[in-house]
Amino acid sequence: MKLLAGNSNRPLAEAIAQSLDLPLTKASVKRFADNEAWVTIDENVRGEDVFVLQSTSYPANDNLMELLVIIDALKRASARRITAVTPYFGYARQDRKVGGRTPISAKLVANLITRAGADRLLTMDLHSGQIQGFFDIPTDNLQAAPLMAADVKENYPVADDLLIVSPDVGGVVRALALATRLHVGLAIVDKRRYAPGQSEVANIIGDVAGRRLIMFDDIVDSAGTLCNAAQSLMDAGAKEVSAYVTHGVLSGAAVERVAGSVLKELVITDSIESDSRIKPGGKIRCVSCATLLGEAIRRIANEESVSKLFD
Repeated sequence: MKLLAGNSNRPLAEAIAQSLDLPLTKASVKRFADNEAWVTIDENVRGEDVFVLQSTSYPANDNLMELLVIIDALKRASARRITAVTPYFGYARQDRKVGGRTPISAKLVANLITRAGADRLLTMDLHSGQIQGFFDIPTDNLQAAPLMAADVKENYPVADDLLIVSPDVGGVVRALALATRLHVGLAIVDKRRYAPGQSEVANIIGDVAGRRLIMFDDIVDSAGTLCNAAQSLMDAGAKEVSAYVTHGVLSGAAVERVAGSVLKELVITDSIESDSRIKPGGKIRCVSCATLLGEAIRRIANEESVSKLFD
């Protein structure tokens, strides 16, 4: 087994390699002057089981192209099996037609990764489960719920006043998985989305008055929707509101927006490399998913069950 990392999230790649006690495969992943991706694999990979560690986060198009070029290089170098490990799968929010003459970009990206030569995909908390069906290769979608549940137990005493909140109707299954692990109740924010990054809370389903609330979602981008939902929950009588989100995209003024919000804290994973604006002691805290991803990689390499990680 070999691990090869692109440039999207080197700290996470190094942490995964450390958890598996394996060195990262030597490779040169560079750019030409016009920003074309250029890759050279500096070790023999013939007949090897290779895992390519590369999130397709910002800059999404550059990191996606880098992933495709790495896969092509490995294919031409006669690697036995190539697994694309994309902790954060970009374009996942474009998983259906939302109007006339619009693309389904998640399917397009799935086709690109498959046609480049990947034999398998390993990712975490896809925006919607049906994206797994976009791939014609085996796809493992890990859940961050066990990581988040462990952190909640460590930092928030589990009691009758603790409640998990889904920030929208579409995330109910995800939030329910966390609530079930913690043996607490569930509430739902019914919001209306008018445009990407723009939404309005219409209803709150469940009694949140006097409760400690934890919102659980897969992606925080501009953080506008998250902060608006937190304010609505406080206005409804909540004692405090925190948020756990798997992928911290945090674009634009998101970090500053969270800092100025009513949120007690926002907890994210390192599926995307941490923003330099995130400082220790601030409202945004990161938990590592390296051990989870490392164990999943080990199980895939040894032909063991990945689903048993979440039993």
